[in-house]
Amino acid sequence: MNNVIQFFKDSWHEITSEVTWPEWSSLQSSATLVLVASIIFALVVGGIDFIITNALEFLLESI
Repeated sequence: MNNVIQFFKDSWHEITSEVTWPEWSSLQSSATLVLVASIIFALVVGGIDFIITNALEFLLESI
């Protein structure tokens, strides 16, 4: 049990004292970049899906 308590004490010390956390503005810009990239990726995948679906439907109807 003592090992578990020591683990949590060491973890808390490392998180509060030794970790360098990014500034809030840096986090906001990173989050914005991820959001924009995710939206662009979703639109590209959706567009490809739309094109392939319509192409397959056209080919299957013409047979």
